[in-house]
Amino acid sequence: MPHAKVSQRQRDRAKQLRQAMTPAETLLWRYLKAHRIDGLGFRRQMPFNNYIADFVCLAAKLIVELDGESHNFQSQMQADVARDAFFANEGFAVLRFTNDQVMSNLEGVVEVIRQTAGARMRGLPPSLTLPHKGGGNRGLKRSARSDGSNLS
Repeated sequence: MPHAKVSQRQRDRAKQLRQAMTPAETLLWRYLKAHRIDGLGFRRQMPFNNYIADFVCLAAKLIVELDGESHNFQSQMQADVARDAFFANEGFAVLRFTNDQVMSNLEGVVEVIRQTAGARMRGLPPSLTLPHKGGGNRGLKRSARSDGSNLS
C-alpha cells in the first residue's frame, strides 16, 4: 500500500495539511512523533490512493483519524464509512477520535492508541473503550475494526 503511486496533487495536499494542522492534531502529533507509544513510528497526513490519513503507524497497520465538527454531518459520516472501508480492505484498523476528546483527554486517547497498536502487533483484538480523564471508561465516538464493521 505505501508503495502505491500517489499523485503529485495528493502529495501537495498532504503537505498543505501538515502545515495547517488543527490544535488537536498538533497536540497529538507532538506525542506520536516522539515514538512515545511503545517506540512505534507514526506518519502524519499520509496519502493513500484518494485519501489522506491523519496519522498512520505502518508497523501496526493502524490509522488514527481526528474528527472536527464537520464529521457530525450525515454526508461526512457516510464518506467516513467509505473511507474506513477502503482502509480496512487494505488491512488497516481505523481509530476515530473527536478533536474535543484529544484536547480534553489526551492521556485516554493515547492509551487507546497504545492498546490498539500493541494488540495489532501481537495479533490480538483491541480494547475499544476510552479511559476518562480521572478514571472510568466511556465509549469511543466511533471506530472501524479492521474487518470494516463500525462501533458506536
